[in-house]
Amino acid sequence: MQQEHLFKVLVIGDLGVGKTSIIKRFVHQIFSQHYRATIGVDFALKVLHWDSKTVVRLQLWDIAGQERYGNMTRVYYREAVGALLVFDVTRAATFDAVLKWKEDLDTKITLSSRKVVPAVLLANKCDLLGLPAPLPKLDAFCKENGFVGWYETSAKDNTNIDSAVRCLVEHILVHEESAAGDADPDVVALAGHGPSRKHMRPRCSTCTTP
Repeated sequence: MQQEHLFKVLVIGDLGVGKTSIIKRFVHQIFSQHYRATIGVDFALKVLHWDSKTVVRLQLWDIAGQERYGNMTRVYYREAVGALLVFDVTRAATFDAVLKWKEDLDTKITLSSRKVVPAVLLANKCDLLGLPAPLPKLDAFCKENGFVGWYETSAKDNTNIDSAVRCLVEHILVHEESAAGDADPDVVALAGHGPSRKHMRPRCSTCTTP
């Protein structure tokens, strides 16, 4: 019997880091230079035929960059099981804001196991970097701050977007399996992702994606 999952995934980060472009590339395989800033929240659905027995339906929530400063994120985050947190590699201030977004995420939503939702960090717009530029030491940064992995991405060149989402979904599925294994059998629960620059290797801490 084929298993079907519906996962709500947040795409968060400061204004103008490329969240909408990443979603459009992943869902529709298109890129435009002329997206308008998202107001509030937008949605997209992507169906992944994960394997011969599993279908994953991803509901991607595109959260406006200014929303962290409002009171609505708790509503938008509700029932999410994973997040892509995006910054722009050409704008240091957007990286400085990453931990504020992560704190907002971790304080407003937890999984049924009381763990924080898995989050993958996207160092976006890598196509705008010419010569190799030193990004922060993201391996250590992610480990210290609870990210399950990070990827250098470009919506324009379609760099690592699928891999990043796949990494996140693998972590979500691991949690789902773990939660199912820990569930009380007498209780019924209602269930209510252009080449990278070679000098950088995106990391996913436990999944099989390179």
